[in-house]
Amino acid sequence: MLAIRNISLTILWLVLLVSAVLVIYYKYETRSLFIEMQKLERDLDSTEIEWGQLQLELTTLTEQNRIEQFANTKLKLVVPLRDNIIYIKP
Repeated sequence: MLAIRNISLTILWLVLLVSAVLVIYYKYETRSLFIEMQKLERDLDSTEIEWGQLQLELTTLTEQNRIEQFANTKLKLVVPLRDNIIYIKP
């Protein structure tokens, strides 16, 4: 009877020890994942800021007057006179 009780207590202590180690391990794993999630959220925020800046730059570069200015200065293009414009019906 005493031997069975000692074996039962030993098994219970082992189960308790294993569960304590597992609690510590999963707590560590949870913290590691949380830190990684925060890093990814910071990366997402910086990517969204960069995306907004690129959208603003795209809007600036595609403005009509900027394209016309580029055509005039760099490509030496001019707007034709009304008399020189020919409309073709499809």
